[in-house]
Amino acid sequence: MAEPGALPTGFGELEVLAVGTLLLVEALSGLSLNSLTILSFCKTPELRTPSHLLVLSLALADSGISLNAFVAATSSLLRCGRRAGTGAGSLMPSVFHRRWPYGSEGCQAHGFQGFATALASICSSAAIAWGRYHHYCTRSRLDWNTAVSLVFFVWLSSTFWAALPLLGWGHYDYEPLGTCCTLDYSRVDRNFTSFLFTMAFFNFLLPLFITVTSYRLMEQKLGKTGRPPVNTILPARTLMLAWGPYALLYLYATFADVTSISPKLQMVPALIAKMVPTVNAINYALGSEMVHRGIWQCLSPQRRERDREQ
Repeated sequence: MAEPGALPTGFGELEVLAVGTLLLVEALSGLSLNSLTILSFCKTPELRTPSHLLVLSLALADSGISLNAFVAATSSLLRCGRRAGTGAGSLMPSVFHRRWPYGSEGCQAHGFQGFATALASICSSAAIAWGRYHHYCTRSRLDWNTAVSLVFFVWLSSTFWAALPLLGWGHYDYEPLGTCCTLDYSRVDRNFTSFLFTMAFFNFLLPLFITVTSYRLMEQKLGKTGRPPVNTILPARTLMLAWGPYALLYLYATFADVTSISPKLQMVPALIAKMVPTVNAINYALGSEMVHRGIWQCLSPQRRERDREQ
């Protein structure tokens, strides 16, 4: 932990304020859009289908990521006060009194919650890709038993992998800014390396392969008869561009001294990943005509009444 009155190494006051502000914007954006998605599922009977259950699972996971970002943002911003010695009326942010206000156990809980929801988001995206392929490219539609089993497996698997660092395989520690917690990639030992490669295979490479393959097969089959009914490019690109920087940072840490990367640059993957909830909400919810209509009905009760009368 940093000493009272000390800034995190490698960061200035304005940089800490900027990162905290960006995290807050990402958190509020993701929470707002995904809350509307969840609300639309609860209020619109037409959306209560097996396929949309997978989208609901993704919205719940992304809401968890945004909540994690909100905690990180508030721990950055709310501990900024007036600069000592600049007068009582100064509005300039002061240095941190503490880097993390919730203690070691709070860090472990924050790391677990963020990691579990991140894995659930990645795996839910893969489940949606497989579900869409099954829906559009096979003669049988996705049934409730399969959809519920997929959602149950996604969350059980994500919770299992996120719990392993709490049990000793891997470890949670502070990000370089010191206001959020994640996997500790500074401990380059056999424990970290074995956990990283095993976890990355089952929770990043395999879901990415399922996503890319499912949409590629959809393009090949549906492209002959016309344009595919869903975006077959953005989901895979989102996985690679949003979570790829984290994967590269962890991979670099296993082969080289991660301290050779500046603390500011080490924070970039976290900031990019916190944008995932907003991008996913735009792609899977606002990009779907039915979900978009459900959201609009929730925001406009009068329109919902007219639709019921029709």
